Amino acid sequence: MIIFPAIDLFDKKAVRLFKGDYQNMTVYSDNPIEIARDFENSGATHIHMVDLEGAKDGTTPNIDIVRQVATETSLFVEIGGGIRDMATVDKYLDAGVGRVILGTAAVTNPEFLKAAVAKHGDKIAVGADVKDGYIAIKGWLEKSQVTLEDFLLGMQEIGVKYIICTDISKDGAMRGTNLELYRELSQKYSMCITASGGVSSLDDVKELRKMNIYGAIIGKAYYIGAINLKDALEAAL
Repeated sequence: MIIFPAIDLFDKKAVRLFKGDYQNMTVYSDNPIEIARDFENSGATHIHMVDLEGAKDGTTPNIDIVRQVATETSLFVEIGGGIRDMATVDKYLDAGVGRVILGTAAVTNPEFLKAAVAKHGDKIAVGADVKDGYIAIKGWLEKSQVTLEDFLLGMQEIGVKYIICTDISKDGAMRGTNLELYRELSQKYSMCITASGGVSSLDDVKELRKMNIYGAIIGKAYYIGAINLKDALEAAL
């Protein structure tokens, strides 16, 4: 299982939100590239990045930081947040990003998603952000009318390989991740599922690894010292 330590970007800083609430934001660093280098020095091979400003308004205000991480470290970078057209996809891939995550656009513009998968294949991932069983969009600010099950079936039919599934109710809450959800998804779908939201202990990491889940994202637990990244990387082997 791949561990994806996470950096969420806002105003060129590394931050975390509590359950997706922009009014409940903690700034952890003014220097995200240093955090990425710490990840690399701990043995991480991948990094999960989200542009929270982009998620709200569809722009790329933090792309310089993303490019810096992609070009100045050995980390495989995946990036999400407000990627709603092909020009933005291409912009990130040209910046050295290994995988681009479509969220809102995958729900609201399936034709764009199909075109992106046709053009870039496995470099396109889809974020399935779940709120009360439904897919949330626009930086988690709106709940769509699409159920998680229907959404994932559609993604599988389109040929999406990578899904990042976040249980918003668990995100940043430090109360454990939704193991039942990920167990069900790992059994039901052939796509590579990454667990996100509430991965807050080594026990979470070990339980997810047993399910043959593709990846696990570690965010707040790293920043507050609840999980040692080296230990998590070992537990995921």
